[in-house]
Amino acid sequence: MRIISGKYKGRRIVAPKKLPVRPTTDMAKEALFNILNNHFYFDDISVLDLFAGTGNISYEFASRGTERILCVDDHFGCIKFINETAKCFEMPIDTIKSDVFKFLESNKVTYDIIFADPPYDFSQEAFSKIPELVFQNQLLNSDGLLIVEHSKHTDLSTLNNYSYSKSYGGNMFSFFEILIED
Repeated sequence: MRIISGKYKGRRIVAPKKLPVRPTTDMAKEALFNILNNHFYFDDISVLDLFAGTGNISYEFASRGTERILCVDDHFGCIKFINETAKCFEMPIDTIKSDVFKFLESNKVTYDIIFADPPYDFSQEAFSKIPELVFQNQLLNSDGLLIVEHSKHTDLSTLNNYSYSKSYGGNMFSFFEILIED
């Protein structure tokens, strides 16, 4: 994986093969950040990276100037790798080793962007639980976005607070936001 833009543009990060991860492809990541670049000033936001895996998305935010980043993953090896990489690059990334659903149930901090990249083989019910907990516990700031990465075989468009989806190859990003009712 490589960092697309910012302070560490072009840097390659190689994760250990033993980690149970599927990093977001560079093409999909670049497309996602092109969308986000039109909505946010990266140096002025807070980011929550759920199912963080290798930390790929968090490194991109850090490279672009985001200073408040929290990664949550339940795999010790992933958390260790993110901590080592963040320290090596002096990136402002904090980590929590936790089950994501338990974290979402107990967390009281709000974020501008919440990015979730759960396993693609999650059930529809498990995918649905992510936005449900985020909005039920009011974890998103008023102009914030929840972005859930999933395969093109998963449809999240019927969930509450769904806004739109973008497809890049086999990857899809579904965007959720606080919808103001008329």
